[in-house]
Amino acid sequence: MITVDIRSKHFAGTPVLGPLTFRVAPGETLAIVGPSGIGKSTLLRIVAGVDAAFDGNVERPAATAFVFQEPTLLPWRSVLQNLLLLHPQLNPEAARTMLARVGLEGKDSLFPGQLSLGQQRRLSLARAFCGAPELLIMDEPFVSLDTETAETMLKLTEGLIAEHHPATLFVTHDMREADRLADRVLTLRSHPAGAIVAGISSVADQAG
Repeated sequence: MITVDIRSKHFAGTPVLGPLTFRVAPGETLAIVGPSGIGKSTLLRIVAGVDAAFDGNVERPAATAFVFQEPTLLPWRSVLQNLLLLHPQLNPEAARTMLARVGLEGKDSLFPGQLSLGQQRRLSLARAFCGAPELLIMDEPFVSLDTETAETMLKLTEGLIAEHHPATLFVTHDMREADRLADRVLTLRSHPAGAIVAGISSVADQAG
């Protein structure tokens, strides 16, 4: 169980997040929605352990993977090396199998700059799932993609989550994405003291 209890988060003395408490069960997917600038990406960084400057506590597994909005790939390393450097326990054949799973078969010797944005996003997913994460965190993983590519990425992500069953936390501005992937939706809204949870509901409740 992933437990998040953020009492407050400040930037330069200004409150930007909290109080905020929720849990994500193993195998459950929780979407985070809310207006731009409300603190969604900040929340993900706190949960991932990237940002420790907050008042509160987060309990999460060691096996955590973060898929950022922009692919954080090493441009001077090959596609295969981008997997193996992060996961040194992985053998090259297993890495190539994962590349094939995300539609990058035969591209292991290319460099990230030779891939399209959609292919770079696929590589980021492969890198995340190579570590068999118990917690998967994604920050708007389908943004800036054309409709066809976004649909392909949605199907791919659905399949990988179904195969590996991580607890998943992801930010989106598109309720159609939440409807496809999420079991529940956490909504953030503005408040004089910062950003607080307006509520956690099922996807069906959001659609209604």
